Amino acid sequence: MHWQELLHDPPLSDYGEVSPPIFQNSLFAFGSVAEFEKAMNQGTRPVYTRITNPTVKTLEQKIAELEGAEAAVAFSSGNGAMAALLFSVLEAGDRVVAAGPVYAGTYGLLTKLLPRLGVKSEVIDGKDTEALIAALPGAKVLLLESPTSYTFELQDLEPLTAAARQHGVLSVIDNTYGAGVYLRPLEHGVDVVVHSATKYISGHSDVVAGVVAGPEEIVRQTRSQGLVFLGAKLAPFEAWLLIRGLRTLELRLERHQRSALAVARYLEGHPKVKRVLHPGLDSFPQRTLAKKYLRGTGGIFSFEVKDGPAAKKLADSLRLFRIGVSWGGHESLVLPLASQPRVVSSYAFPEGLVRIFVGLEPPEALIADLEGALEQI
Repeated sequence: MHWQELLHDPPLSDYGEVSPPIFQNSLFAFGSVAEFEKAMNQGTRPVYTRITNPTVKTLEQKIAELEGAEAAVAFSSGNGAMAALLFSVLEAGDRVVAAGPVYAGTYGLLTKLLPRLGVKSEVIDGKDTEALIAALPGAKVLLLESPTSYTFELQDLEPLTAAARQHGVLSVIDNTYGAGVYLRPLEHGVDVVVHSATKYISGHSDVVAGVVAGPEEIVRQTRSQGLVFLGAKLAPFEAWLLIRGLRTLELRLERHQRSALAVARYLEGHPKVKRVLHPGLDSFPQRTLAKKYLRGTGGIFSFEVKDGPAAKKLADSLRLFRIGVSWGGHESLVLPLASQPRVVSSYAFPEGLVRIFVGLEPPEALIADLEGALEQI
């Protein structure tokens, strides 16, 4: 990956623009039937924005470059991207092996929608590499997310993907955390990468989007089936905003990482905090795996307060941290998982577990905010 490829855009017109134009078109017209037929049959020109659009295509090319993939296709949400991929590669009688804990949106796909189509899913503790490998024979997809969304557990990618290829299983990873900067899964044998581009790739909390990146054939299949028929297309303006976000991705991640580590180390030493789950800390249970696979750790992690019922009061006492479900933007966020009873019950999380995202504010101000809130519990 070369960052100048993300910073500079080849002009799409004769005007030498430094930012790609927004092709805010629903369709593209043709001067003759022959031109239209050629575009439909050979893909020489865009026809309809639900299928392809020049601005969206520019974003897709950049994500492919970011991940070192042959191709990419963009969607209107991360869950839309995952659903389009799974619906495109799975059919009745297939089985998915998923490393748990699975992100809630994906878990819903596996347990509520796909079973209606005759697709079975098996969720196995992502830390148990041997159990995951043992479940692969006869499976169609191995679904990974490393680190996971709530407790930031990692999977040992290389033996898992090697076993998947041995058994003809397609390996898919949600790489929203690594963002193609701190983790490049294709370098470790993963076949297909999925992003919630809503998070780091956007970076401004103003876009909901998703991307699938991987081999040309898989991306073509996902576009021609999952995108065309499910219809979760990304709008040109949102694609343009994501291209803007890519230009500062590396710089923002560096700031998130530096500040989050400072906050995590502060929390680790606080008497009211039971534990901190941050892959960048030496105390992290899977620190060896984090060093093996991650080039950085970004801004999101979890911690557990000793007084579990006080987690909600802690969140209410914060002033700079806002309460919210997403992450990856400029603002710092906190989410006591006890405020989501279905999540806590589904994953057996402790009542005092709090997910925190450290934004771009000065870390000393965020630490002071946490100090004041911890004094209230």
